[in-house]
Amino acid sequence: MSVAEPRRIVLFRHAKADWPQVTDHERPLAERGRLDAATAGSRLADTGIPFDLALCSTAVRTRETWKLAVHELAHRPKTVYEERLYDASPGELIAVLNETPDDARNVILVGHNPSVQGLSETLPGAETGAETGADASAGSAEAREWLKQRGFAAAGFAVLSFTGSWKALEPGVATLDDYWAPSE
Repeated sequence: MSVAEPRRIVLFRHAKADWPQVTDHERPLAERGRLDAATAGSRLADTGIPFDLALCSTAVRTRETWKLAVHELAHRPKTVYEERLYDASPGELIAVLNETPDDARNVILVGHNPSVQGLSETLPGAETGAETGADASAGSAEAREWLKQRGFAAAGFAVLSFTGSWKALEPGVATLDDYWAPSE
């Protein structure tokens, strides 16, 4: 694959978690979270994006979210459970993505807030679409507005695209193409 071909990153926040008396890392999904994770998987399948790689936090709630969502996909991508995704900053998430092999075109990152929302705002920079010379769409404007007004919902996902190698991924190079969240 050429680095000139567009790449996609899907930032997928874990579904609603329960609050039992365990460490934060060990928190499981709540019943609603289990339902929303499967619904999100179905919506991910509807995007038609053929994922080459899934990067998933090692926290129980992210692993459970991914297990329920990936079951809905036609193709199960290679999954890497990455400790650095737990409690990471947007910059730390970029550093992990920079290590992605260039033969991977479409990557899904299953993580936590506030880092996934921060990354969904950082990669496109302050503005996306026509403001940066990329093609703006109504979908990207709606996605930016949703995230600005309501935040990154549990079991929600953002689709971003960029051109170049994974090593060149940095703030301001991507376009926010779409955002989906389960109904509230």
